[in-house]
Amino acid sequence: VQLQASGGGLVQTGGSLRLSCAASGGTFSTYAMGWFRQAPGKEREFVAAIRRSGRETYYADSMKGRFTISRDNAKNTVDLQMNSLKPEDTAVYYCAAETSDYYGPISRLYDYWGRGTQVTVSS
Repeated sequence: VQLQASGGGLVQTGGSLRLSCAASGGTFSTYAMGWFRQAPGKEREFVAAIRRSGRETYYADSMKGRFTISRDNAKNTVDLQMNSLKPEDTAVYYCAAETSDYYGPISRLYDYWGRGTQVTVSS
């Protein structure tokens, strides 16, 4: 399974970005999908996840109400809409796939990872 994240960039505080992750080489509709991020000098952090059906989602507390995860199983994509961005949201964002439909925050349970996309929020 190959995952490719895109959509990162530079945005001002309060702005929005939409990240997308395209999957190939596997059966996307059978995977739970997650987004994680890692800022310089910090550990990787859970952002959000969505079950294979798309009906259930889970967010880190600091992202609730600002970020929205969604997926399109017909297009093999999972998106992360990020609103009201803050400088502390600056990080490399990664998408990940989990083959057992686990959609929680434990990163080691995810089976496939894509290369990240850089998000920088200026103050």
